[in-house]
Amino acid sequence: MINVLILLAVSVVLVPRVDSHRPDWLRRFTPSSRDDSSWLWSWAWASDGTVSIVDRSPPVTFPARPASFGAELIDPLLGYVIPLASFTAPCPYDSHNSTQRRHPFDPDPVFGCPDLCVSDGSEREPTDTWIALVQRGGCPFVEKARQAQKLGAKAVVVGGDRDNPDALLNMFSERDASDVTIAATYIKYWDYVQLSSMIAVSNTTHNGLKTLSLLISTEYSAWEWYSPIITFIIILLLPSLLTFITLLIHRIRAARAAQRDRAPESVVHSLPWRVWTGTGWEKHEPLFVPADMAAASSQDIERGLDTPNASTSHDVQLPAWVEQQMECAICLEMFVKNDRVRVLPCYHLFHIDEIDEWLIHKKKLCPICKADVTQPRRPPTDNRSEENAAQLTASTHARSPSTVAEPNERTPLLQSSGRTSDEPESAS
Repeated sequence: MINVLILLAVSVVLVPRVDSHRPDWLRRFTPSSRDDSSWLWSWAWASDGTVSIVDRSPPVTFPARPASFGAELIDPLLGYVIPLASFTAPCPYDSHNSTQRRHPFDPDPVFGCPDLCVSDGSEREPTDTWIALVQRGGCPFVEKARQAQKLGAKAVVVGGDRDNPDALLNMFSERDASDVTIAATYIKYWDYVQLSSMIAVSNTTHNGLKTLSLLISTEYSAWEWYSPIITFIIILLLPSLLTFITLLIHRIRAARAAQRDRAPESVVHSLPWRVWTGTGWEKHEPLFVPADMAAASSQDIERGLDTPNASTSHDVQLPAWVEQQMECAICLEMFVKNDRVRVLPCYHLFHIDEIDEWLIHKKKLCPICKADVTQPRRPPTDNRSEENAAQLTASTHARSPSTVAEPNERTPLLQSSGRTSDEPESAS
């Protein structure tokens, strides 16, 4: 994180503002002629431009994309656009001239593939600013730019082909192109067709050739110059971000699972409670009883009186073990005078502060019998019947060891231990 903050601070210092042109700090590291080793240029510094016919009112503008090789247009370039097919033809091949270069592709004036020679015998003046117009295909892009530069053009516009009419390609060369010193740009196929047809019907001529005034410009946006830095920061922070999202989802799921295991605070506070007076229990009704628990109020053993006065009587006959609870199973301390205890639906007693903390923040189960305190209160059962049931269960388990259940979170901590009636007594 410290490295990211340092990188952001350096970027703010180095890039104080963003213009429509490339910043000065970046231009110092960029040569005027880009070589082919920077074929990733169009990805790292994705820039777009325009090709405009300025001698029409209003001007006709086509979207364009500069090549990764050749000269970089800092300022717009204005010149006459001339198709190479209008004044060039394939050069005759001389087998006796060993210096003449032989290409693996055929020369074509429409595609601008070398070697091309001037067919009308006229030469362009070196001071003329004219722009070559060719179409994609036949040979690599860099060869088209070399041929246009050889003929004296200041720039070359490459039109698309019919197979990909709507594509705006990034022209680059896989080999060294440091010898290309003119600008090159790419336009779509239908824009190339419209530009060619407008040249064919143009009344403007240059050296006897129909032409139009063309303005080539390159536009750079703020995102184009900040995109490498932002991309680097995103790649740097992506693993940490994914880890954070994973941990966040895990924590949310764990919190929801823990919330399902805890009892609502309103339910806990609605449970009755008592005060040990030293000789008996003084019962108290809850101050708030939820509506969903009102239906079970008739079975609440603690709601036998309408006044909060001390009493040890009950409307419902309770087993003897309920009144004989003198110890809190949480803190393992005996109940003393003025201790407040909470009565759970299973009739187990605990210190009110301790059991409330357990039910609200830990588990909604009774620490002794694992009964759910959010379920309706069960009717009290006699201790003797429970002992008989426990003895019967113990006898069954003793006869069938394979049926013994594995303990879990709902297994009672205190289980009745006794011998069945059919077990023989040991000899005294």
